Amino acid sequence: MGVKSMISVVALGFLLLGGCQGKDVEGSFPMKVEVRDLEAVNQNGEKTSLAALHKGKVLVTDFIFTNCDTVCLPMTANMAKLQKRIAEAGLQGDVQLVSISIDPDHDTPKVLKEYSSRYEFDEENWSFLTGYSRDEIESFANVSFKTPAAQVEGSNQFVHGTSFFLVSEKGILLKQYEGVSNPPYEEIIEDIERLK
Repeated sequence: MGVKSMISVVALGFLLLGGCQGKDVEGSFPMKVEVRDLEAVNQNGEKTSLAALHKGKVLVTDFIFTNCDTVCLPMTANMAKLQKRIAEAGLQGDVQLVSISIDPDHDTPKVLKEYSSRYEFDEENWSFLTGYSRDEIESFANVSFKTPAAQVEGSNQFVHGTSFFLVSEKGILLKQYEGVSNPPYEEIIEDIERLK
């Protein structure tokens, strides 16, 4: 075999190896749950859906409600910090952030607009969602994100997960991260870069 032929074979091997690795990136994450679509309305009263929001983008999402008196405010503040880190890494065009209300009866678009206005954020790639029934959102959180979402009986408070969730462009839940105290920003950025 000549030198040129050997170089061609080695180059082809690297291409094939790279292709296989690229296809298996999602498989290297700890979770693999199909996220179903969710029809919703954003903080501006515009109809949308989860699939439409993250079409061609990696999704980072969390579950909140505006009457929350414990974890939601720090989670939203941390999501705002994450959005800044994503922009600093030059990834804002590749990522959609979504905060999903688990109290749609109270959290109207107007209420979400007021809530979100407390934070410095870019609406281009961060949406706050409502506009579905409570049963729909509880089932959606339980099935698609393997996280609780239920009203505390006799209260306006809800039990819900406090994670940030990473979803691939294909709509597969891949990983969850601490969302309340000390989120692993660098790890999230690195994981997004792995997927892009």
